[in-house]
Amino acid sequence: MISFKKQVLKSVRGRIVPLFGVIVVSFSMSGCDSLLDVSIPGEVDAADLGNPALARSLMVAAVGQFECAYNAYINGVSILSEEHWVSSGWRNYNIWGARLDDLRRWGGACLNNLGDGDALGFWTALARARFQTDDVFNRIEAFPAEQLPFNKTGSLAMLAAYAGYSYTLLGEGFCEMAIDGGPLMTPEEVLAVAEARFTTAAELAQQAGDMDIYHMAMNGRARVRLNLGRTSEAASDAAVIPQGFVLNATHSTTTPRRQNRVHLNSHRNEYLTVSPNYRGLQVDGVPDPRVPVEETGRPGEDGSTPLWLQMKYASPTTAIPIASWEEAQLIIAEAELGQVAVDRINSLRDQHGLPHYEPSSVADDAEIFAQVLEERRRQLFLEGGHRYNDMLRHDIPFPSGSNHKGEPYGPITCMPLPEQERIANPNIN
Repeated sequence: MISFKKQVLKSVRGRIVPLFGVIVVSFSMSGCDSLLDVSIPGEVDAADLGNPALARSLMVAAVGQFECAYNAYINGVSILSEEHWVSSGWRNYNIWGARLDDLRRWGGACLNNLGDGDALGFWTALARARFQTDDVFNRIEAFPAEQLPFNKTGSLAMLAAYAGYSYTLLGEGFCEMAIDGGPLMTPEEVLAVAEARFTTAAELAQQAGDMDIYHMAMNGRARVRLNLGRTSEAASDAAVIPQGFVLNATHSTTTPRRQNRVHLNSHRNEYLTVSPNYRGLQVDGVPDPRVPVEETGRPGEDGSTPLWLQMKYASPTTAIPIASWEEAQLIIAEAELGQVAVDRINSLRDQHGLPHYEPSSVADDAEIFAQVLEERRRQLFLEGGHRYNDMLRHDIPFPSGSNHKGEPYGPITCMPLPEQERIANPNIN
């Protein structure tokens, strides 16, 4: 069966950009930023968005906003986790490269220009994705099923799953959060909302018979439950993901916002170089293909930092995994450790013809746990912000002293809620 997502996106992918612009102005800016209340005469009225005939386009716009936000998130946190070093002369990039306190003032919308030197950050993009997926879910839920030209249950499952991932990234990446002008929330509270969205998505997807969205939701819920320390539940959720499963964020060259930004900022703009931590990785003397890197022999855009290109996303149209069997296997490995973890690690290595991992003792949880984190670092390189999340949830030290440009590191580890939101939100003191 073709998944509901594929049916919807195939039918209206070409309409994402124009309608998205209207939706963002009408709803997302006021709903997420709490700063602007904008209307554009001659465009779609807010009341018209209650028309079931527009429901399909609303869904596509919401998914498109998430894919853009996901792209921005990976691009930004890859610098914070030092998967990438900054090789740009732009000051805005070097603020990120040194994790400076200036990041408290950073928003970050979707990309509008391929060469933007200030195109970093992800708060605004993610907040809009969260708002749109929730908002469109509520609108479609209110429509009578007979007025919709598609399966209502399947559409709701898809929207709930993407909402779950929006909340997941907000919960994993930010020190604290506020939703729809509400009070401050802890990361755990935000992740609890994500868990609820994933549960809804999984139940609806089963009803609709959409196994792609079902597995996406179960993968997301496993990730959230692992974050929350509920390891047995996480492993149980991850165990339902079938080998070969992957659900991607798609990219194209139709507009700047649709391009793979990780590729753009390494290959085209040369703003980012792979850090030494990820160059020339091997497993027992065998090159590790999970971290494909290419030395160029020339400096990046700043004229001084050696440029090493990530080759995982070799074109602006390369998709980025959101959920996958590989991630699910590593969730099980971390949750259960012991021989189970060793078997999962070796199953993943077999996919790439790599030597097996043989611990000194399968009873040495500390050794096996450290190896699981190393496997995650490699297997999930530049995917979903996983390394950044691992550093935060396991207190892996961030670099201190000065960075490769000689600039002292600032205090930022988890991302602060932007000052613009704190000032505009009456429920934050």
